Amino acid sequence: HPERVIQLAVRRMLPKTRLGKRLIHKLKVYTGSEHPHSAQKPETLSI
Repeated sequence: HPERVIQLAVRRMLPKTRLGKRLIHKLKVYTGSEHPHSAQKPETLSI
């Protein structure tokens, strides 16, 4: 699950407080190019 790797990396960079928990819940990671957020013009990251 490549999306899980990205989520864990971001979670470990965030503060271990209520703010960090709130931010990690807002994070959305998708595998592939299909996603429901095309109106927001998301950025594609190549790793």
